[in-house]
Amino acid sequence: MATNTQILIVMIVYLSLLVLWGIYNGRKVKSNKDFAIAGRNLKGWKAALSERATGESSWALLGLPGAAYATGLVEVWTAIGCVVGIISAWVFIAFKLHKEASKFDATTFTDYIAKKHAADEKTIRIVSSFTIVFFFFFYVGAQFLGGGKVLESMFGISSQIGMLITVVIIVPYTIYGGFQSVVHTDVIQAIIMIITLFVAPIVGVFYIANNPDVFASSISLALSKAGSSYTTFFDFSGGFTSGLVMFAGFSWFFGYLGGQPQLSTRFMAIKDEKQSKLARNIGIAWTLVAYIGALMIGWIGIAIFGPTGIEDPEQIMPEVILKILPTIPAAILITGGIAAMISTADSLLILSSTELAENIIKPLSKKEISAKKGLFLSRIITAILALIALLLAYISPSDLIYTLVSYVWAGIGGTFSVVILFSMFWKKFHSISVVITIISGMLFTIIWISTGMEEIITSRILTFFFALIIAVASTFIFKPKITNK
Repeated sequence: MATNTQILIVMIVYLSLLVLWGIYNGRKVKSNKDFAIAGRNLKGWKAALSERATGESSWALLGLPGAAYATGLVEVWTAIGCVVGIISAWVFIAFKLHKEASKFDATTFTDYIAKKHAADEKTIRIVSSFTIVFFFFFYVGAQFLGGGKVLESMFGISSQIGMLITVVIIVPYTIYGGFQSVVHTDVIQAIIMIITLFVAPIVGVFYIANNPDVFASSISLALSKAGSSYTTFFDFSGGFTSGLVMFAGFSWFFGYLGGQPQLSTRFMAIKDEKQSKLARNIGIAWTLVAYIGALMIGWIGIAIFGPTGIEDPEQIMPEVILKILPTIPAAILITGGIAAMISTADSLLILSSTELAENIIKPLSKKEISAKKGLFLSRIITAILALIALLLAYISPSDLIYTLVSYVWAGIGGTFSVVILFSMFWKKFHSISVVITIISGMLFTIIWISTGMEEIITSRILTFFFALIIAVASTFIFKPKITNK
């Protein structure tokens, strides 16, 4: 109980400072461009840390260590897929997308696609933004739901109250400072995350080697004692199933190729080429340390508690931290991890609101909207979306929310990765193909998951290749429209 009280005190202080930091940096916002994309003037190190905090958060701190604890070495394939995808994005996509966004003066993810394919600009704005906003409603709702559940499990408060606390934490600075505030809070989160993922494995290795009460004195011995399924890189059943396990893990790669709007927006916001290179180096270094650390925390958990010692594998990170570190340092690192998960909602919320404001409401408005009114409108939309997402989290079954969230990585990630890659690197790709690809990719994902086929082969693989085939075929079947833009 004393430990939980100390964690609660640390969390209150940490989150209070984080909110104040977000509001402080929000004072720089003077226009829609500042609110939506930080004036496209972001320093490289800020962009890299923000992109990594947004992309990983609960996954790196809870999901991946939990999966490594539950399955052993086979989870390496997931890590490889993510790491290769992230490195590919930073090396091949980040600077090119930044350059293209600057050329078209694009302020949002959809704004770039629409301006790049101007012949069907209005249609692309509606189709792309509607698709993103609809699914990200539920994505934000899932973050609120997750935040509520974490606060419930840690401190015994109801998940409904926990969701309200989550909203109260992130919404004020998000409404006030938009992307500018979100990026600067992300930076703090990314620093705490990487400290956790760097320090915990090192301390953990020494802890298990020098503590006789643990399940095993080393990671290799722990995996060996846990059973043969923990020491193989493939599914224990072998054959075709092993191949599916490997590809299912690696399939996360395809979602990183420009198709996640909340990540690509960070590439677009970087100031210049020099800062883009700095961001690339920091982003890659952070990723390598983080993924190695996340896997090791899971495996150290096996060494400490045994393969069945923790009922919920996703709690292995806080359990390991509390075991190997003194209470106060442990509380700080656990708080940073919980806060990172909670505040992921701010990036998703600002993305949804700017997509809706900049690509649907403002372009379709018959009246000219001044810069001051436009900024006010963006803030109002952000507040409204937050309330709708909270309402969805309250009234929708959690399994429905998480099912719709599962469409995001496959449907949004796989589909838009194809659209972004072809938009940047294939001159023949045209506006009609963009619309057809977006609609086809999302419909395919929805049908595939809804019919239960996801249990056989993940749509994270199939959606990307289905969208790829549709994009190529439609490019050659349909003639591009002629535009003077």
